[in-house]
Amino acid sequence: MVFSSMPFLVFLLATLGLYAAVGTQRDRAGVLLAASMVFYASWKPAYLLLLGASLGVNYLIYSRLLRQVKSVLVFGVTLNLLALGTAKYLAFATETLFAAMGLAGLAAPESAPGWMKWALPLGISFYTFHMLSAMIDAYRGVWSKSVSFQRWCLYVTFFPHLIAGPILRPGQLIDQLGELSPLTASNFRLGGVIFVAGLIKKVIFADNLAPIADAAFANVGQLDAFNAWVGVLAFSFQIYFRLFGYGEMAIGLALLFGVVLPRNFIYPYISRSPTEFWRRWHITLSQWLRDYLYIPLGGNRRGAARTNLNLALTMLLGGLWHGANWTFVVWGGLHGAYLIGHRLLAALYDRIGLAEGTPARRLLSIGGMPVTFLLVLATWVFFRASGFGEAWSMLAAMSGASEVAGNVFRFRMYEVGIVFVGAVLAFVEPLLVRHAGDMESCGGGDGCRSGCGVRLHRQSFSSWHSAERHRNSSILISDRSRC
Repeated sequence: MVFSSMPFLVFLLATLGLYAAVGTQRDRAGVLLAASMVFYASWKPAYLLLLGASLGVNYLIYSRLLRQVKSVLVFGVTLNLLALGTAKYLAFATETLFAAMGLAGLAAPESAPGWMKWALPLGISFYTFHMLSAMIDAYRGVWSKSVSFQRWCLYVTFFPHLIAGPILRPGQLIDQLGELSPLTASNFRLGGVIFVAGLIKKVIFADNLAPIADAAFANVGQLDAFNAWVGVLAFSFQIYFRLFGYGEMAIGLALLFGVVLPRNFIYPYISRSPTEFWRRWHITLSQWLRDYLYIPLGGNRRGAARTNLNLALTMLLGGLWHGANWTFVVWGGLHGAYLIGHRLLAALYDRIGLAEGTPARRLLSIGGMPVTFLLVLATWVFFRASGFGEAWSMLAAMSGASEVAGNVFRFRMYEVGIVFVGAVLAFVEPLLVRHAGDMESCGGGDGCRSGCGVRLHRQSFSSWHSAERHRNSSILISDRSRC
């Protein structure tokens, strides 16, 4: 079930009805846990056994880690990474080995055995990271509370965040799951507004942009420059609205039950630098990579060269997390290169006297918005392409360097219009939100029209003020932080 489907609506109404019918916090948690298991099983029931085994084993490991035993942490992290690697990357690693053998002149099959190409367990990357967060935080003493097995399972499988995030730390969710309250009109109203906002992004925008992007990459050899740009722009806005929409739907769904989730996307396409982009894009993943990979590698404590290496390694592995293909690794590598380049550029500005806050620096910052968007756009080509040949062909078409054999594949005017409307929303929505904030500052009285609507809009974000504070210190990436 996807959040935008009719079966999910039926499932949600049934869950809300059962939740409202029970009278104790423990029973409410039981309803949500049962609903989350049904939700997961609706995709592929057999993988519920794998999820259950992972929950049980990792709960035992977590319980032992409350004593902060390093060997238990090493065992738990190794076990989870092996499980994730086997499920997600075994065929990819095997085919990479075969390709290396071929380059070395050794006989090797062209592809991995068919038995390695099983269907990927739904949400395994997300629920693995959830459990790793809890185990590492328990070992570090950041989170050291003993929790029941019921609450542990609900923390990992709570259906609003199970398949698409956000990636949550135990401190962000477990306590809330122990204080579940009855349904309230205010939570229902606010959660509904946020859910519908995400639903619009997913159904009206992402779902209509997807066929345009698919057609472009399916006909990459027949694209001229204009139509190549249309196709890549379509994908850039499709993935934005799909992930942003799912994030808002997850927040709205959780809020129906009184649970507050952090925002995962905050208008990343208005970023003025690659650093700012990663403070706005997939925020909880950025924080996870920062806290559990970048900082353990040394962060920026060991000099500029080591900091740049740590950035590169973190983003390469972050790219691989998205999928088992070398194109994802290149996507992450490009973002790592952008982050390193931005650090070097900021240091150069400081050396030549262009300090933060000066008019020249502000002007350069404004110019950074279109540059950053174009850099990100180039990375989406590798993210979407099925292989490097397709990616290079698309980039060549965008540059006008490719020769089209036969008829040029052209998008219809209404398809170009859909992409244009998507672009307008992506860049104008943050301005509207900012304007709503300015109107709210007037108090919503007689001099401020639509004050009640503005207050509702502003209220929809006030619950996540603490999450935004985390965002301000997000990944890697603060030039001045000492991680």
